[in-house]
Amino acid sequence: MHFWQSSLMTRLREFVLEAFQKSSPPYKMACNPSQQPIKFNVDDLHRVMDLKDNICNMSVAGQLGHGKSTLIDSLATAAGIIPCDDDVHMTYTREDEAQRGMTIKSSGISLYYKMTDVALEAFKGERNGNEYLINLIDSPGHVDFSSEVTAALCITDGALVVVDCIDGVCIQTRHALRLALGERIPPVLALNKMDRCFLELKVDGEEAYQTFLRVIENYNDDMKPFEDPVLGDVKACPTKGNVVFSSGLHGWGFTLSNIAKIYGSISGVDESTWMRKLWGENYYDSKTKAWTTKSTGSATCTRRFVKFCYEPIKQVIEACMNDQKDQLRGMLTQIGVTMNNEEEELMGEALMKCIMQKWLPIATPLLEMMIFHFPSPQTAQRYRVENLYKGPLDDPYATAIRNCDPDGPLMLYVSKMIPTSDDKSRFC
Repeated sequence: MHFWQSSLMTRLREFVLEAFQKSSPPYKMACNPSQQPIKFNVDDLHRVMDLKDNICNMSVAGQLGHGKSTLIDSLATAAGIIPCDDDVHMTYTREDEAQRGMTIKSSGISLYYKMTDVALEAFKGERNGNEYLINLIDSPGHVDFSSEVTAALCITDGALVVVDCIDGVCIQTRHALRLALGERIPPVLALNKMDRCFLELKVDGEEAYQTFLRVIENYNDDMKPFEDPVLGDVKACPTKGNVVFSSGLHGWGFTLSNIAKIYGSISGVDESTWMRKLWGENYYDSKTKAWTTKSTGSATCTRRFVKFCYEPIKQVIEACMNDQKDQLRGMLTQIGVTMNNEEEELMGEALMKCIMQKWLPIATPLLEMMIFHFPSPQTAQRYRVENLYKGPLDDPYATAIRNCDPDGPLMLYVSKMIPTSDDKSRFC
């Protein structure tokens, strides 16, 4: 269901909400096996549906095995729908998907979040309060199911493109980018599986930086042939805040904006200055305390991304994996993480996962990136009406879509047809 036409939601809302309330028991069990309190209810969804500027319709796309579903699970966990459990996958709604460990059919989920004033203080767009509704579609990463990706992208206004930070841009990533830009959908980038750098490959900071830089450059190069002036500059750049570095498996991640806020509050230096200096040819000499744009060749002169982003994470992870509890306590004090008695008994990967989720929870940068870089239905349909409607662009229907008019004529956009189980010649 597409939320670009508020009239559609007004007239079909009762049906949607009734279906939500009457979900079958297996779905409820899969969503909330521990019966933990969900952080929103039907009334919350109902209320935010009327706030057109506070709705985000998005798809998640990328290569098979790059971690799309685990990132979505982290968002569902933040909304309180599922617990933090490796064995629970919100987006695996079919038995064959659970058995294969991969998404076969696109599946949607609506999530409600209430953002803090601090998180939205730099937001320049239109909004009505701090409540947001995220309508999210997880699409398959296997090339054989590309039609599912097409159907998902047609009815959303933004695309989260997930790329393994080591394997880089693959064929399905390029396909997703081409489809997204063709539908006038701005993409943002998630450099996922960053944990591989620390646990599997054990690469140093400079090597990791060069790997990330190469992936981002390849990603931008693949977008060049399909650039649309209507969308403007949608290239991925960490200093713009549209790149998140993440580990979906362990539920942590960050954007340069998140790191800049931390160091900005400590140093008193403006957050925007920190953000610009955390990427590219910017270095810091810990001996002379000098910030430079060229490496001096000294052992104490380090690229700022490495010094202030990569190395602190590496130190925490190594202390957890090597069971260096005494050293770890000092680190936790510095990063402001507190643990209870039960959590302090954890060891190895479980300890690392617990600490990283407390320090850099992945839902925080993902939500901020969606809200800051994806258009609302109110904004997107002004330029997407040409893609959605093939009739005259000056008739009442096109005008209602363009204005996202709740009093306009009822319109439906069919992006996918499914054969019925009893009669394969009929579709629903």
